[in-house]
Formats: sequence, structure tokens, C-alpha cells
Amino acid sequence: MPDTALPETRIISAASAILEATEQCLAADPRVYLMGEGVADPKGIFGTTLGLVERWGRDRVIEMPVAENGLTGVAIGSALMGQRPLMVHQRVDFALLALEQLLNNAAKTFFVSNGAHRVPLTVRMIIGRGWGQGPEHSQALEPIFAHVPGLKVVMPATPYDAKGMLIAAVDDDNPVIILEHRWIHYATGHVPAERYTVPLSGPQRVREGDDVTIVATSYNVLEAIEAADAMASCGIGAELFDLRVIRPLDIQPILDSVKRTGRLIIVDTGAKMYGIGAEIAARATEACFGHLRAAPRRLGLPDYPTPSSRGLIGTFYPNSSRLIETVGEIIPEAAERLIPALATVAEHRATVPVDIPHPAFRGPF
Repeated sequence: MPDTALPETRIISAASAILEATEQCLAADPRVYLMGEGVADPKGIFGTTLGLVERWGRDRVIEMPVAENGLTGVAIGSALMGQRPLMVHQRVDFALLALEQLLNNAAKTFFVSNGAHRVPLTVRMIIGRGWGQGPEHSQALEPIFAHVPGLKVVMPATPYDAKGMLIAAVDDDNPVIILEHRWIHYATGHVPAERYTVPLSGPQRVREGDDVTIVATSYNVLEAIEAADAMASCGIGAELFDLRVIRPLDIQPILDSVKRTGRLIIVDTGAKMYGIGAEIAARATEACFGHLRAAPRRLGLPDYPTPSSRGLIGTFYPNSSRLIETVGEIIPEAAERLIPALATVAEHRATVPVDIPHPAFRGPF
């Protein structure tokens, strides 16, 4: 097949984009340093820190002991003294040991000092699924961080955003939490080679449509893209938003869409109960009640711990099939028309285990 890519197109993975962003941040500002458990590991935290210690030395790329609360305190203290630390927790689960540091010291310093002190700290935390890692290594705990004033919380879904948002976070003068789903590390897409930033605010519209508004977070954006494209072939138009930033939450573009479509589905990577989807559904109901043709629907994780068994996880996580079924439930007259869309998605999934990323989600997007 001939190469039809545009000359300016440069396709790399999100993992490579994060690595490139980190390298460019280290090069641009001597106050930036990288720290965490595994940053100098041969596997480089899913490939996102590979080779950095060899290129920048152990004063700029610091391998830390298994002491999450302590290393987070070190990062916060150095930020208060003028450094710009980039800290990595290989799992969001590990960051639970540092919640007091993050939710009190990092988040509140600016407020309690009346703006006299800032904490320019960026914390990467990896969420996600796969490989039977179970209830203590596969959690998605974004509502914990989104609940706290003083933190910015972002969830990139594409390589372009993964690079641009990381650089913007390191440039920010206040603490930023970046939650990366491990499966987006495999996604590929166009990423400029030069240093650039993506604003840490606002959802992005990735598909247009008039029948239903869909809001997705992180990896579920890729599931929703598959569903939206399959439904479009059946004549159902979904307006799809990649939420990207969960705090601060810019809800207005979503509300404008819901007022037009009259229907809303949120596909969350985290828990359905008390989740990000619940907040968006509540806000949309308050603002768009008179425009709604059906009650907003939420797709998210059920109310029990993450299973390790491949036999159980097939119904634990939202996916494109469940999303299409939900569209059929809130647009009953379209349910029969959506049967071919369900068949298309099922065919794509037929040979791929449920605990690894589907090749179709590797982009470019």
C-alpha cells in the first residue's frame, strides 16, 4: 500500500510522546527534574522514561526508594524552593500512600499562603487494566483528586495531548495531576517534533452528530470513537467529546451539545457511583432539563473491586458494544438500525483478548 500520509505527519505512540515531552522539559529548564520509582528501570515505566538517566544523569533523573509519602514530600518541598519536579507513580494505587501530601500540602499551599507560595509540581499517575493485575493495581481513582480545590487533573487520550498537556503541566505554577491509562501508551497519532503545549482546560469535540451527545474520558475515548463510527454507518450521529480535563471542568460545550441533541451518555474510566459521569449528568440535568428527550446515562465501573480473572473482566469495563446498546436504549426507534453497528464492533473484537488493547485503537486518530 502506498504511503498516503501528509509530509508533516509524524506518527508516534503516546508513550514515545510522553518520553519526548519529558526530554524537552528537561532541556528547556534546569529547574525541571524527574523522580519516581522505576524512572531508571530498564523498562522505563511503559517506555515513557527510557534512556533519560543515561542522557541527563542521576541529578536530574532520580530513582527513588519505595517510600511514596516521603518522595512526594521531597517533591513538594523542592517545588516550594523553586524547582519544578516531575514525579511519576507507576500506579495510581501507590499514590494512595501520599494522599495527605498531595491533597493538603500540594493543593492548599497557594490558598493558605494567600498566594505567597506556589507548588509547581507535576505528578504522573498510571491507571488502567489488563494482565490480571487485579484490585490493587488496576484502579481508576480520578474522583479523589478531582474533588480537591487547588489541583488540576487531566486525562489525555491521544499522543498529541499526552505530549502537549505534560509540557503545559510542567510549565504550570501550581500542582497538576496527570492520569494516564496504560492502554493509551499504545495509541499512535500525529505528534509534532517541536515543543508545544495543550491548554489544561476544556473538552475537545472529536466527532459531530445530532442524535446523542457522548462524553468519554481517557482510554474510553477510543472505545467511543469506534462506537461513533460504527453508528454513523447506520445513520445515527453521535457528537463525541474527549473530556481531557476533569478539573477545572469546562462543562459549557457539553451543555450546548446536549441542548441540541437532547440526549447524553458519559463513558467513564472510573466508578459509576460517585464518579465523573455522575457530576456531568447532574450538571447537564440542572442546566438542560427542558431539552432532554431521555434521562442522561452513565457507563462506568460497577460497585465492586477490580477482578483479576479474564472471565470476569469482560463485563466489568465499559466498551464500544455497551455504548451502542445504550444509545439504542435511549433512542428506541434506532435500536434495530444499530444491529449492524453491534455486529461490526463484535467482529473487530472476535480474535482479541479482553485484557489487551485492541489493535484498532492504535491510531492515528
